[in-house]
Amino acid sequence: MHILQPKHTKLSEKEAQELLDSLNISPSQLPKILLDDVALPEGCQIGNIIKIERKEDSKLYIYYRVVV
Repeated sequence: MHILQPKHTKLSEKEAQELLDSLNISPSQLPKILLDDVALPEGCQIGNIIKIERKEDSKLYIYYRVVV
């Protein structure tokens, strides 16, 4: 991982379900990220949900993507 690249983490099945329940959405409603994206952690498969943590100006921004 490059030092400027935001941290990408694969959510467990339980974490993913809790996220979807709290947002009251389905995985198809999340933004997409391609399986061949170089930023993805090892072992990702289609349908996994990825948490992206980006730090800017001492603030932490969190994004979620579903692997397609």
